[in-house]
Amino acid sequence: MLYIIGLGLGDERDITLKGLDAVKKCEKVYIEAYTSLLSFGLSTDGLSTLEKLYGKPIILADREMVEEKVDNILLEARGSDVAFLVVGDPFGATTHTDLVVRAKTMMVDVKVVHNASVMNAIGICGLQLYRYGETVSIPFFTETWRPDSFYEKIERNRNLGLHTLCLLDIRVKEPTLESLCRGRKQYEPPRFMTINTAIDQLLEVEQKHGKSAYDEDTNCVGFARLGSEDQMIVAGTMRQLCTVNFGEPLHCLVIVGKTHPVEDEMLEFYKITTENPEQKGNGIA
Repeated sequence: MLYIIGLGLGDERDITLKGLDAVKKCEKVYIEAYTSLLSFGLSTDGLSTLEKLYGKPIILADREMVEEKVDNILLEARGSDVAFLVVGDPFGATTHTDLVVRAKTMMVDVKVVHNASVMNAIGICGLQLYRYGETVSIPFFTETWRPDSFYEKIERNRNLGLHTLCLLDIRVKEPTLESLCRGRKQYEPPRFMTINTAIDQLLEVEQKHGKSAYDEDTNCVGFARLGSEDQMIVAGTMRQLCTVNFGEPLHCLVIVGKTHPVEDEMLEFYKITTENPEQKGNGIA
């Protein structure tokens, strides 16, 4: 049996009781380590904390293992119980849908244990979840690669008065272009997009297209380390959020659409102020 288990967003204590029971009976435990991170990242101390709670070693499953060698994990799950741990909810990333499809193809039984993810935890800011449009991903720009397919989706959401969740790029164990050309893999240092970088890129793309989908005065909500004890939530215009230091990753951004009065009331708790431009936004736990 393959157990795909959501870990939630904060730390080792966010796993559900059902998930913990499943982990403890599995012979092998893998943790996926590139679509998201828990608050302690991939630190040795953090992983040892998980291992202490679970009572067994954890194998780090990076992008290379999941995308190229996942069949080995599935073969193990044919004859024993194997846990595959995912930060957030198992279906918060398309990679894990593909994992289930491959498991079914190989006649491996799958059981899923759900948990909180960014897709519903953003509700803490007061914007109602059913008033969101299509979610977009903002990738890091390079000198030669500046994709902007997200722009049309944001524009469509804005025209409909809907909010837009922007998921910001995470680059963990990405091979360098030079190493790919040489056929010997070397990896870039980990990079996590900040809200500030995302806004800079969004405004660059708006300037390029010029359709007024948004501008520096468009209201947004910035989230950092959502679900953790030190989470930070700040509402303000793009211009204002660019002045805020959101600190450690992970970050995400919501571009606000047309709001209901109740939404406006909640957003007031997180509004940036001149007196306190870096408030933690934790008035609501």
